[in-house]
Amino acid sequence: MIRTSLLRGTFVVVFLLFMSLLPTSSFCEIQTITHTVKQPFGGSQSPDDARIAAIAKAKREALERAGIYVESLLVVKNAIVEKDEIIALTAGVLQAEVVSQKNYLTGDAFGIEVIVKVVVDTAVLEERVKKLLQDRPHLKQLQEAQKREKDLLQKLAKLEEENQSLTKQGQSTKKLEKPFRDVSQGLTAVGWFYKASSLWDGEKITDPMKAIEYLNNAINLEKDYAEAYGNRGIAYGDLGQYQRAIEDHNQAIRLKPDDALAYNNRGIAYDELGQHQRAIEDHNQAIRLKPDDALAYNNLGIAYAKLGQHQRAIEDCNEAIRLKPDFAKAYNNRGIAYAKLGQHQRAIEDYNQAIRLKPDFAKAYNNRGIAYAKLGQHQRAIEDYNQAIRLKPDDALAYISRGAAYGDLGQYQRAIEDYNESIRLKPDYAMAYYNRGYAYSVLGQYQRAIEDYNQAIRLKPDYALAYHNRGLSYYDLGEYRRAIEDNNQAIRLKPDYAEAYNNRGLIYILLGNQNLGCLDLRRACELGCCKGIELAKNTGHCR
Repeated sequence: MIRTSLLRGTFVVVFLLFMSLLPTSSFCEIQTITHTVKQPFGGSQSPDDARIAAIAKAKREALERAGIYVESLLVVKNAIVEKDEIIALTAGVLQAEVVSQKNYLTGDAFGIEVIVKVVVDTAVLEERVKKLLQDRPHLKQLQEAQKREKDLLQKLAKLEEENQSLTKQGQSTKKLEKPFRDVSQGLTAVGWFYKASSLWDGEKITDPMKAIEYLNNAINLEKDYAEAYGNRGIAYGDLGQYQRAIEDHNQAIRLKPDDALAYNNRGIAYDELGQHQRAIEDHNQAIRLKPDDALAYNNLGIAYAKLGQHQRAIEDCNEAIRLKPDFAKAYNNRGIAYAKLGQHQRAIEDYNQAIRLKPDFAKAYNNRGIAYAKLGQHQRAIEDYNQAIRLKPDDALAYISRGAAYGDLGQYQRAIEDYNESIRLKPDYAMAYYNRGYAYSVLGQYQRAIEDYNQAIRLKPDYALAYHNRGLSYYDLGEYRRAIEDNNQAIRLKPDYAEAYNNRGLIYILLGNQNLGCLDLRRACELGCCKGIELAKNTGHCR
């Protein structure tokens, strides 16, 4: 009869794909631009239509005036920004606020007077502009919104001219009622789109539910608003509702078949649903439509990485970096691919570059910490995790990573404290329960370990590693039959699980079932784990 230490699993850490942008600072000066528009109305232009028109005109003209501050920035000059991009940049970084609206009467003319103001804080202006210049897809959407608004205002000017002419001639203007209403709805829809766009921080939508509400309003007014569907799809994606996201991206593509960004975003949603091949098809289509799309290459690399094709992922990240040398996310993702191939030093070099480009890149610090941990440099890993947590205190993954490093240093109580925090931040985090269970088992607290493994399995029913380690805790408590059942389940979920065969074989021998035990131990050895069969042979249980 033999009793020996079974082969345990270990702490688990994961890599996370992440993108953000690099802020800077500038000089300090505050300018307030005030602009007034008087909008007469009559004939078939209703007071409400006139109010909507006046607000749209006043905001646009005020932002055009504020554009001189944006155009004067060094970052704009260095980026060689086109003239038609200036107003989009301005609209993206400054807000035009209505401060007054009132009716007026001049002679026999009625109208509405609207006053708006734009506050330009030059201390933050350059930072915001630089961020938006690095987010070209969002800037392109703002340009489309500006073009849509400009076209509507030009149509409005023609309607107003015709309305005035017909009124002077004493002719009916009734035929203009619907065109006026259509323009007003279009301008209002653009306004809702701008409100939703203001919730984008360069990485994510800060309030997806509010963005969906605004975009619903835009779409209800303008059923053909492709960009509104696309952005609502992004918001649904941020909420984890990927199927609804795909439906919106489908609609955006139907309305604008040549929109590379819509294909790219639909590919991201497919990727999140585990449909990586469909994601690859969409990212390839985005690249066909826009061959210089660094973002699409980056996302194509992510999809290949999820399929385990890490060399292909590296090639796509290389192309993304060639197209956009300051693409911190691409360096981070290439680092992840190198790490998956076991090239941790090369991974660290890429994380260093990502951090150099973006000093507040929390996930790059976390990933570099993981690479240091793989190289056995646990203290350096902890320093990086500390930095990741300072930059993003609500990141459950960083606490798991640091907990694993403390565990590798034998500081299991500190590891448990980090897992507690990770679970507090993310109560459905199966990996955190698994890791805490492992720490409890090392401390000999097997019942508490089993409780955590139970929770990990409840959250992730296909968690083979959790079944295996729960079996180890049952073994340590002398509940051998339950230990065998858990190893059975681990093997069902992962048929090549060498350690599970090894441990089940040792338990069978312990229970006196030498034939089954030796079969399992030989199978474990075939899969690369020969410790059990060597022990059994040395003790005379297997020949």
